[in-house]
Amino acid sequence: MSEPTKSENAKVAIPGQPGSGSAASGPAAEAATLTKGGRAGGERVASLWTDAWYDLRRNPLFLIGGFLALFMVALAVAPHLFTEGDPTSAGFCNLSDSLKRPSADHWFGFDVQGCDIYTRTVWGARNSIIVGILTTSLVVAVGGALGLWAGWTGGLWDSLLSRMTEIFFAIPLLLGGMLIMSTWGKGNAWTVSAVMAVLGWPQIYRLMRSAVLANKHNDYVVAAKALGAGTGRIVSRHILPNAVAPVIVVSTINLGVYIGAEAALSYLGIGIQSPAISWGLMISDAQSRFLTAPHVLLFPAAVLSITVLAFIMLGDAVRDALDPKLR
Repeated sequence: MSEPTKSENAKVAIPGQPGSGSAASGPAAEAATLTKGGRAGGERVASLWTDAWYDLRRNPLFLIGGFLALFMVALAVAPHLFTEGDPTSAGFCNLSDSLKRPSADHWFGFDVQGCDIYTRTVWGARNSIIVGILTTSLVVAVGGALGLWAGWTGGLWDSLLSRMTEIFFAIPLLLGGMLIMSTWGKGNAWTVSAVMAVLGWPQIYRLMRSAVLANKHNDYVVAAKALGAGTGRIVSRHILPNAVAPVIVVSTINLGVYIGAEAALSYLGIGIQSPAISWGLMISDAQSRFLTAPHVLLFPAAVLSITVLAFIMLGDAVRDALDPKLR
């Protein structure tokens, strides 16, 4: 009979037991199982969203853009917290103060009508932010729902909607907005938002449809179907969470674009109309006085630019955090 080999005589190393020599035991094993946003022992594995939040908290672009965006939203929600004046009240404007330059008491100076520019700029944030948020919400709701449905079901309706989006893509946002608003008549924040949503939904539709088509044939979706999961559960638990990332990125950037588009339409006189207050209206009223009183135009234009830049910075930071190719 042959003698036992060395491998047969060797003791079986049990992970976690003293003297086993296993590198996967003790504190080292606990440290190895930690992930971004996870817990010791591997109880929770980091997902795309926890990893993204981990990266966003350390991204200066996100912190600066988020602070500026929140500040502008606060101006829109509660302008009375940032200024005591009310541009809608009688006697707010005084022609004797017309075109006075900035001072310690009036930081932005006065416009042609003798109205305090700082107060009007603060109150003008409301219409601009409403247009941006409302348009983005409508575009995501309509385009996202149609893209999700078309990408999941396919067939005739998918083809018809895809051809319809190609027609809308041939219409530039500003040109189409000018055409519709000029025939609509007097505009306000709600009508401007509706017009831009009608022209802007195809982009989100295409993004959502493409993401659904890329995920609907993955193994985890096939496995869910094999286990008897219904369509609603598969779409809500497996398709939508993996398809919504590019929609969030583009929508964040587009929010700033819609604010700029509203200002352009108001500047041309076919967007928000007086007596409402809008940054675009303020810039339009100040254009003829730029050489003699540049402060009348510079301050509302600067606030508009900062607002648009803030949301674009947010979108860039979110894209960097959610796009695995950029990690």
